[in-house]
This record gives sequence, structure tokens and C-alpha cells, in this order.
Amino acid sequence: MKLRLRYYIKYKFLNSFFTGLSVGSVFVIYSPLKPSIFSLGGILLAVGMLVVAKFYDILLNIKRYFQISLFVEVVILCLILLFLIDPYTYKSALLIYLGYQLTFMFGSYLVRAETLIVKKAVVLTKVDIAKQIGYLFGMVFSYLFYLSLDGFDKNTQVYYLHYLLLAVEILIIYLLLKSFAKK
Repeated sequence: MKLRLRYYIKYKFLNSFFTGLSVGSVFVIYSPLKPSIFSLGGILLAVGMLVVAKFYDILLNIKRYFQISLFVEVVILCLILLFLIDPYTYKSALLIYLGYQLTFMFGSYLVRAETLIVKKAVVLTKVDIAKQIGYLFGMVFSYLFYLSLDGFDKNTQVYYLHYLLLAVEILIIYLLLKSFAKK
């Protein structure tokens, strides 16, 4: 596989835009959960990250990086759809939390692999700048979005935000697929 940088930088921008856009919504979504769930989730996350790190020798290549990135994005897409279908229940909050913990298990791996795959410092600089600008734009857009729905309660605001997140996530997956070409 070969990395197509033009698409990859757009993918990383939009991926960080998504993060900035969604970051505040989890506090509302997770409200049905007991604090002990977060402790248990943290333990599972740490164990999962240890398992992933154990297999770096197998995983640190462009093909696995693409596959794991796609897996993470598909999980996130499923979590958005779950929330839109069954919002604000204990079951959906728990499944969404567990789904995000699953994606976070690959966080360190994805950062390490990206450094190895992108290789050149000048390109990594462009990728990191795109990520930071995307996150900043996502946070600003999120703020403006919530301001525009100020007359609605927080649950309705977060629910409507998920339609936007759905559209962004579909575009993220498209850009991720375009970012990698077979040799």
C-alpha cells in the first residue's frame, strides 16, 4: 500500500474536526453511567493498550495501519448510528462508552505507526498542523452550533449534533479510503 498524502492530510484534518465537534457531547451521553463504570473502563483500556503494544512487531506497517484506522472509523460510525437510534438510555451510553474505549486502545499504536509511515518530518509537520487546525475548527463550530440551538435542552442539542457527526464520519471514511492506494 502507498500513502496518498493529499487525501491523508484532509483525512487527518476532518478526523480532528470530528473530535473537536464531538468532545463536549460525551458528557451528556454518558450521564446515565455510574462513576465506577469509568474506572472499570479505564482498567480495560489499559489492558487493551498493553495487548496492542505486545503486537507492534506485527502491526507496525502501512497495511495494518490502514486496516486498524478503518476499523476505528467504522466503530465510530456504528456508535453514531446507535446513538441516533437509541439515545440517552443506559444501554446506549454503556455501549458508546465501551466502543470509544475500544477505539482508544489503538490510540498509541496509531500515533506511533503514523510517524513510521509518514516518515518525513516536513510531512509530519503538515499532518500535525492539519490535525490542530481541524480540532480548533471543530471546537469553534461546536460552540457556534450549540449557540444556534440555545433554545433547546442539552439532550436535543447533542442529538441534533449527531446528524452532523454522521455526515462528517462518512466523509472521514471516504477520505481514509482515498488516502491509501494499492501499489
